[in-house]
Amino acid sequence: MAAVVFGHHGGLPSAARLRDELEWADNDPMVAEAIKRVEELVPEIHLSGPLAMPTWLTNGEPVDWQDMDLLVRMVFSAVVDADFLDTEEHFAAATRSPHPVAASELADRYEQGRLRLLRAASSSPIDGLRESVYQQAVGAASGPRGIYRLPGPTGSGKTLAAGGFAVNHAQAHGMRRVIVAVPYMSITEQNADVYRRLLDDEDGLPVVLEHHSGIDLDREDGRTRWQRLAAENWDAPFVVTTTIRLFESLFSNKPAAMRRVHRLAGAVIVLDEVQALPDRLLIPIVSALRSLTEKFGSTVVLASATQPPFELLSPLRGTSIIDVIPEPKPLYRALNRVRYEWRLDPKPTLADIAQEIAAQQQVLAIVNTTRDAQLLHSLLEEHRPALHLSTRMSAGHRRRTLREIKRLLESDEPVAVVSTQLVEAGVDLDFPYGFRAFAPADSLQQAAGRVNRSGRLPFGKLVIFDPADGNNGVQALYGAALEATRDRFGPHCPPDDLDTLDAYYRARFDFHNVEQVGQEIQRERQAQDFPRVAELFRMIDEWTVPVVTRYGEGLDPEEEDGQLDRILAHLRGGYPGAGAQLRALRLYLATLPRTAARKAVEEGQAEPVIGDLIEWLGPYHPQRGIELISPDPKELVF
Repeated sequence: MAAVVFGHHGGLPSAARLRDELEWADNDPMVAEAIKRVEELVPEIHLSGPLAMPTWLTNGEPVDWQDMDLLVRMVFSAVVDADFLDTEEHFAAATRSPHPVAASELADRYEQGRLRLLRAASSSPIDGLRESVYQQAVGAASGPRGIYRLPGPTGSGKTLAAGGFAVNHAQAHGMRRVIVAVPYMSITEQNADVYRRLLDDEDGLPVVLEHHSGIDLDREDGRTRWQRLAAENWDAPFVVTTTIRLFESLFSNKPAAMRRVHRLAGAVIVLDEVQALPDRLLIPIVSALRSLTEKFGSTVVLASATQPPFELLSPLRGTSIIDVIPEPKPLYRALNRVRYEWRLDPKPTLADIAQEIAAQQQVLAIVNTTRDAQLLHSLLEEHRPALHLSTRMSAGHRRRTLREIKRLLESDEPVAVVSTQLVEAGVDLDFPYGFRAFAPADSLQQAAGRVNRSGRLPFGKLVIFDPADGNNGVQALYGAALEATRDRFGPHCPPDDLDTLDAYYRARFDFHNVEQVGQEIQRERQAQDFPRVAELFRMIDEWTVPVVTRYGEGLDPEEEDGQLDRILAHLRGGYPGAGAQLRALRLYLATLPRTAARKAVEEGQAEPVIGDLIEWLGPYHPQRGIELISPDPKELVF
């Protein structure tokens, strides 16, 4: 607890530093004098009785260091949040009231909203199966708190089913908060929109908080002001965020990031698309999930079409994981609506694939790198118009493109799209025909989820190809996952075979040495070196940098340029309020590999702005964004 007090302004320290500071304080007469003067004014600094502690600390049983680590983080979070709120109250001369609605009160509202949504939606041949998934989820919600697994093929309605489980489970156990975390910002926006339509009342205080790096929290209308304040400490009954923000907050040591961590206690935490969690961080992540459910009253839902067997990992061995859908195999068979074709030997060229794509009316092609996406798109445009998606485009550009893709699909107009894998997990697109560059099995199955998603065809088709002139650097990126896929899947076995998929994950965990890789962070947690844990725990490798482009959402170009010039001048001038200015840039940001960005600055195609942020001065393609052929193999889009 001394670490909490000592670090509540600057951050949780290491145990070694704390020991040094306490030893110094014990021998400094000025500290003794300070204590004496304070106790005359505030005698409460001396305890009148024992501290109230969790029963698992006082019942005589051995205490697991993993639980103790999380307890310190929870107490630190509660203290710093209270400190922030107290400071805010002092300067604003007003108290911020807690949100008046709890998640336990949302089940009926959710169900009514779901029924309205279904009545307004066009019917689909798989509506009955989606309803079955939902009812099984609601039925399982009366079970005990703990770790649950929600499998389900892509398109089976997991978003609605996970939310339905969460609010009904909260009602059954009197839980105050639901937190839904997804791996990509595009899914966060999509899911938050669905949950808002189900739960938010136009005239009342919102209950759904969408919190990620891409949402503008600086406008000062009533609803966004509530959102900005609630995002500081997740004071909302239903939070939709990213797994990056969730876990990097949990394993941080800084007050601002950690003030929301205590909201995880007693919450229903839905982790969507859990297959996207990085292998190298799985051990500390599942360790924290176990502590949350066993010692802090939380429930965790692991949702994915491609469920990894996390129960094999050491922190979860011996832990009971409850299946929301006890028999998933019949569901997967019933929702099998894609046929696979394999083009692995001989390997086709990207030009060959472009010709095949051009022959289809509505088609999606997914490749592994931004280089391959740009090349395939340019080859395809020799035959027909096509759209493109990758992180070389600004966020606003991608958003506009996704809206146009959905419009063309819904109006049954011709549309061809070339994308990196940013469309794979959870993005609601429905093509009759797809192409996927060879990748790990879970990625192949996720790509299949964008084909015949609503089951309106007897079967859609997904062509899996290994381009002779593409996939450069993919082996280095995917490593053992790619080899495990080659060994197990192909024309003889599709990537949606559940038994083979389970064997694939087992091999992948072994090849990636998941247990040993994760132990470095675990050792630092056990040693209570909080700064070192925060340094090691990074959900995304820091080999990309943000790049400001002159392409936002396609508004008036002069107006956008004027706004950008003002923001960039403010940032370069070192004026206060940089956080607000950076948030205003979100729609204009693309990313580049760090080495490519450095080279662009050296060649005059970009200029530094602040920190690692640069402004792009080179050409920007109206479809493909920043066109940069980089030798850096780390071009995979997460």
